[in-house]
Amino acid sequence: MEEKPTAFAEFENHSLTRRRNLLPTWIKIFLWIFLIGGALAAIFMMAGSLMTHISLSLYGMDANHPYSMTGFLICALFIFKGIVAYGLWFEQDWAAQAAIIDAIIGIAICLIMMAIIPFVNPAISFTLRLELIPLYFYLVKMQKIKKTWENL
Repeated sequence: MEEKPTAFAEFENHSLTRRRNLLPTWIKIFLWIFLIGGALAAIFMMAGSLMTHISLSLYGMDANHPYSMTGFLICALFIFKGIVAYGLWFEQDWAAQAAIIDAIIGIAICLIMMAIIPFVNPAISFTLRLELIPLYFYLVKMQKIKKTWENL
């Protein structure tokens, strides 16, 4: 006797997993940090003319106002990171690829700020960017789960 599939078959199938379960806890914590950071960056961009001093910093770049060139870049990066965090948390199809791009951009900016800018601009001293460590592990983890993420 064959069993008919019910309307609740997808809930009874225990082999299905959520994409979010593929992410380790430390990435989930950073997702929330960047969801909040992305929202704040969007607010800073909209209300920047009303604010006199906002300290912004990411990957060794510092700015005191969102309407400076560096401030705009930092806000854009935070907004992009917020979008990636949204995609990962809400299990979007494009999120794994966007996370890999996010990690590569972060590593590239860290390396530029660490290895090139101090020699071009003598006012900026060499600083070892420790953000490279979690960015590397983020990149490796997202590359490992990308195929599984896309197939779920």
